Amino acid sequence: MCGIVGIVGKYPVNQALYDGLTVLQHRGQDAAGIVTVDNNTLRLRKANGLVKDVFEARHMQRLAGNIGIGHVRYPTAGSSSTAEAQPFYVNSPFGIALAHNGNLTNSHVLKEDIFRVARRHVNTTSDSEVLLNVLAHELHNSGVMELQAEHIFRAVANVHRKVKGGYAVVALIIGHGLLAFRDPNGIRPLVMGKRETELGTEYMVASESVALDTDGFTVLRDVSPGEAVYITEQGELHSFQCAENPSYTPCIFEYVYFARPDSTIDNISVYASRVAMGTMLGQKIKREWAHLDIDVVIPIPETSNDAALQIATELGLPYRQGYVKNRYIGRTFIMPGQEARKKSVKRKLNAIKQEFKDKNVLLVDDSIVRGTTSKQIIDMAREAGAKKVYFASAAPEIRFPNVYGIDMPSANELIAHGHDVESICDIIGADGLIFQSLPDLIEAVRLANPEIKRFETSVFDGNYVTNDIDQDYLNLLDQMRSDDAKAKLGAAMATNLETYNEG
Repeated sequence: MCGIVGIVGKYPVNQALYDGLTVLQHRGQDAAGIVTVDNNTLRLRKANGLVKDVFEARHMQRLAGNIGIGHVRYPTAGSSSTAEAQPFYVNSPFGIALAHNGNLTNSHVLKEDIFRVARRHVNTTSDSEVLLNVLAHELHNSGVMELQAEHIFRAVANVHRKVKGGYAVVALIIGHGLLAFRDPNGIRPLVMGKRETELGTEYMVASESVALDTDGFTVLRDVSPGEAVYITEQGELHSFQCAENPSYTPCIFEYVYFARPDSTIDNISVYASRVAMGTMLGQKIKREWAHLDIDVVIPIPETSNDAALQIATELGLPYRQGYVKNRYIGRTFIMPGQEARKKSVKRKLNAIKQEFKDKNVLLVDDSIVRGTTSKQIIDMAREAGAKKVYFASAAPEIRFPNVYGIDMPSANELIAHGHDVESICDIIGADGLIFQSLPDLIEAVRLANPEIKRFETSVFDGNYVTNDIDQDYLNLLDQMRSDDAKAKLGAAMATNLETYNEG
């Protein structure tokens, strides 16, 4: 999972890109990068770390220019080496820099093809570098010295035909402008907006609307599945549907967990969807747990706060903040290795004992992935004096790997894989466990935009919308992206070429 931004402005864009990445930091805390164009030259800074740590004043001064793109990374394909920080760059044709959110499901095939056909070498394990080279090859095949919008759209159409998976992309083409496009299923989000200035209209694209809000851009619309948007350096906007059979199937996990509640994605308020999840789950609890004596509803901060408050309202019970979150600890389920996750939970949350002492508590979380966090949180509640600890998940059981850009690649690392609800309840040590049903989750998210008929829900039901996922691929993914594999890959990548950074 990553966050991307792109701006074509009338003034320097370095600060706006920085601010946009800062509010998208929740989408990737592993690395950050910005590329701008200044006098037909790319200016690049990228490194491992948070946005505030990667970009110092001297770096920002060097990032001159009125057009640029930015990226925050959490690696889902490839290692966490600094060499794999984005954006990536190729010098032919024209000079192209690209940043990508998502995951290609046929990158191993594409990597072989672009070497065999185009003689292009990919030096990292990142599928984003593969995607960049596929795009570069298609632009090269246009055979013209000056690209027009139709040449660019034809290239993107060919990319769609070759590439499988979920992807949202921003790219800079030297001497031309900014290109943004979205996979034909619309799995990964991409929204565009504009801002009027004295010198003319500025355009921005980003993973979430909150980035546009922060920079003072008005949201125009979401980029449609399969659509490409091309904005020239002069600020001319062109768009075209480049996919043959696009379908609107956005990833439902964006609303469950990843996106900020103050974002709107695909005309759906993330906040409103989480409130609706709470309504649906509250009604289910009222039906199935009417016999339980629950004293208080307590959320696992912060993504479950909105759902938990609504559950408390539905049940007519007090809502209390029982845990205080240390905001300087990253997300635990995306940390590599069980030991790192276990250690971080205690640092991440601390219980307010008086909210638990001698009470039957209902803990509410957005989802249960590996179960590590849930078990420790329940233990903390008991240590704080809770009599009974019940647990509710605003999302259904996560039983299947995610292959489209969220780091749940290994089924064996998912607590719900091969276990029923009763077994999961025993493992995490709860006195009772209840999950949202998948139809209720879909209905909760669809309420704001009934035009979306289907969501990407593969982690819950194993139905992969790209229709190219089989057990052999999942086994390969398990081998490549398990915690152990990542540890070995990270060590190997530590000596990769890192020639792109000035100080």
